[in-house]
Amino acid sequence: MKSARDRLSGAKPLRSYDAKAGTNDARNPCERLLMAYPEGIGAIDLMIGFPFRDKKAVYEYLQGGIKDKGSDDLAMPAGYMFKDVPEEASDEVDPIDFTFTEMDKYGVSAGLFGLTDTSREAKKRHPGRVFFSLEVDPNDITGAVRKIREANESDGLSAVTTFPAGCLPQVPVSDRRYYPIYQTCIDLDIPIISNAGIPGPRFPAECQHVMHFDQVCYDFPELKIVMRHGAEPWEALAVKLMLKWPGLYYMPSAFAPKHYPKAILDYANSRGSDKIMYAGYFPAGLTLERIFTEMKNVPLKDSVWPKFLRENAMKLFKMDGVP
Repeated sequence: MKSARDRLSGAKPLRSYDAKAGTNDARNPCERLLMAYPEGIGAIDLMIGFPFRDKKAVYEYLQGGIKDKGSDDLAMPAGYMFKDVPEEASDEVDPIDFTFTEMDKYGVSAGLFGLTDTSREAKKRHPGRVFFSLEVDPNDITGAVRKIREANESDGLSAVTTFPAGCLPQVPVSDRRYYPIYQTCIDLDIPIISNAGIPGPRFPAECQHVMHFDQVCYDFPELKIVMRHGAEPWEALAVKLMLKWPGLYYMPSAFAPKHYPKAILDYANSRGSDKIMYAGYFPAGLTLERIFTEMKNVPLKDSVWPKFLRENAMKLFKMDGVP
């Protein structure tokens, strides 16, 4: 029987960032040499957390917008899209110790964590490795603005995050209700991260159409806004908009590396090397073991890997002091 740790983290770890590790990579030896996953960069994970003890409770806030009965049987609202979703943690598992053991195992130096009492405690235990994000729902405009200002004052925020399709009612990315939040992020010099593309939970998708970001970037030229969760099926449009707008960025959160969109990888390897940055999806849908085992086959140029895994995040989110 697998231990609680093995069930949470996946298979026995392969140090997939080690150039000496075995691989079934079908690329020719020259291409592997030019695009090999590098050792020792110290990745920054822009979407990471601690093992869930009760997934149903974690996702309860989304249930009001889900109508199909089939979603009731899923491990999480987008569970139909994932295999081997990380299991719940038992009471004997220390969530902070678990996550940081996994981070150390796979070469992750620091992470962007949602602001909670657990992440506050993690920051005390692991100085320089924990940075805070705050999730907001713009349906309460004044409340959201106050929440951002108060959290930044008390804890120091590296990012604001939002899930337009998960709001109830839904709020399009370019909706007026978001505008005071965008201005607040500009005033405090904090980037905002927003879901883009078809949502995983069975919600309508129009509110996350990538074209909404065009209007936002036009109206707020000083805003730094990051598209997360793929932007599919409009990833080519996402590239066009990133070429157009200096303040628009992208992270492939919730995507296993073997599914990273080709248009995004091509852009990262060319004019977008400063715009694309790594984000995982633990504990919601992916283990770090799976992410970093598959990562070794992602065809990024040698010069792009440090930017993708670490440097772009440090610069955009002002992550000083990362080991």
